[in-house]
Amino acid sequence: MLIRQSYIDQITPFIDMPLVKILTGVRRCGKSTIMLMLMDELKKRGISENRIVRFNFDTLEWQNTDVKQVFEIIKGKLVQNERTYLFLDEIQEIEHWERLVNTFMEEGEYNVDIFVTGSNSKMMSSEISTYLTGRYVSFRVYPLSFAEYLEFRKEYSELQDLSKEFLRYIEYGGFPAVHLKTLTPDEAYTIVKDIYNTTIFTDIVKRNQIRKVDQLERIVKYAFDNIGNTFSANSIKGFLTSQSRSIDVETVYNYLSKLESAYILNRCSRQDLQGREILKTQEKFYLADNAFKHAVLGYKQDDISQTLENIVYLELRRRGYEVYVGKLDTKEIDFVAEKQGRSIYVQVAYLLADKKAQEREFGNLLQIEDNFPKFVVSMDDVDMSQKGIIHWNIKDFLLNSW
Repeated sequence: MLIRQSYIDQITPFIDMPLVKILTGVRRCGKSTIMLMLMDELKKRGISENRIVRFNFDTLEWQNTDVKQVFEIIKGKLVQNERTYLFLDEIQEIEHWERLVNTFMEEGEYNVDIFVTGSNSKMMSSEISTYLTGRYVSFRVYPLSFAEYLEFRKEYSELQDLSKEFLRYIEYGGFPAVHLKTLTPDEAYTIVKDIYNTTIFTDIVKRNQIRKVDQLERIVKYAFDNIGNTFSANSIKGFLTSQSRSIDVETVYNYLSKLESAYILNRCSRQDLQGREILKTQEKFYLADNAFKHAVLGYKQDDISQTLENIVYLELRRRGYEVYVGKLDTKEIDFVAEKQGRSIYVQVAYLLADKKAQEREFGNLLQIEDNFPKFVVSMDDVDMSQKGIIHWNIKDFLLNSW
């Protein structure tokens, strides 16, 4: 089991604090494994095994079990007169799970420290804040970063030249299950398609009782094909209408919200850089992992610019930044990333092959009149930094601090 240290470092400071530790993210991104790593961390700290209790609710064993039954089962596992560490995996499968957690968190009643994972809308921050007011801390788990991918390759396969490995990462994505052994593209996409189907049909269709599955899948394919492009519900409606498929704007918004709730899509709002206002139109969406698109629509080399943009977006999110699309008059900045009062600006391109491309990518950033770091990221190996704007090869950008 390869330690995903960045997540352990984020979570361990909250051990023994009176807060529920919640790990969220798309299915099969590694939440359960991180939970096992945390259990090992407790054992290293001298916590006896009988005080570390784990339940996985995403199994048939728990189907149709009501919350009161679950409460009694868990209560029976608590160690008397000592703290019990409860790990509750995919807890959203238990209806009214929030009552269960709130009951165990009642001050002075039970001596527990609770860790939970979840993969759908009931585990999104807006829902959690309603259920567990002031009693939780949330951690978003993503598929493997490029740095983590390289660690997996070293452990489970044979590491090749860094450039070849990056091309493989572009094609295969970051789901851990894909990198436990050397797979062909067909084998890798079979795994990813299974994750996709489970998410679509279990977390979206079944849970929300959606009848027009074909309509949902058409919206999914449109969204996947337009990753990194600004688009609206009206543009999707127009696209479906052109295919003789009628749909109203409200339904489009509802489907996009469901895809976001299942962590398949990430919404990226636009920010007006002059007034720092968050705009409510012409948003972009990015995928939880590029392999979703490749598995559903097929891998296309021509889409590499979109893929690189998606990779950079996810890296910014992994590092704890709030990420927006920047609007500066008529110009667009690919990413405005903010954290703890600090901003960075990032332009992403495939290659800066000619003067026009360089002027476009660097020129947009030169219009921003502040002293925060500004980066242009591309596949070029030659350093083209200029006028205070730093140019990074994308591999270096993903593997280094900035």
